[in-house]
Amino acid sequence: MNTADQYLRAIYLIQEVEDGPASTGSIADNLDVSPASANEMIGKLEDQGLCSHEKYKGVDLTEDGIKRARDALQNYCIIERFLIEVLEVEDFREEADQLEPVIDETVAERLDTIIDRAPQCPDCFSPEDDVCGLLELEADAAD
Repeated sequence: MNTADQYLRAIYLIQEVEDGPASTGSIADNLDVSPASANEMIGKLEDQGLCSHEKYKGVDLTEDGIKRARDALQNYCIIERFLIEVLEVEDFREEADQLEPVIDETVAERLDTIIDRAPQCPDCFSPEDDVCGLLELEADAAD
C-alpha cells in the first residue's frame, strides 16, 4: 500500500522530469497502482490542499504539497543511503520503498546521524535514475 507521502514524492519527481503537471497515468505507473487507485489518492491529497488536479491536464502540487514532498524525498534519500552505505543492501530501491511508509521522522533523523548526507539533499536526487545523484557519482569515481 502506498502512503500519501509516497504519492507526493512520486508527483514531485514526475513534475521534475516532465517539467509540468504529473499525469495520473504516470503517477499510477510510478507507484505500480491502478489509475483508479491513483485518482482516489489524488482526490484525498487535493482535499487536504496538497495538490490540484485538473482533468486531462494533470496534477500540480501546492506549496504545502511541495514542502511535504521534499520532506518525504529527504527521508527516502536517508533510507536509501543508509541501506547502501551502512547495510550494503544490493536491492536498496525495493527495500527503501518498503521501509519508507514505516520510518517516521524520528527514526529518519537517527539514521541521518549515521550516514554522511549531503547538505543539498534532496536536490541531489535524480528522478530519472531514482537514486541520489551523489551516490551515482561516488560509484562512477570508484570504477
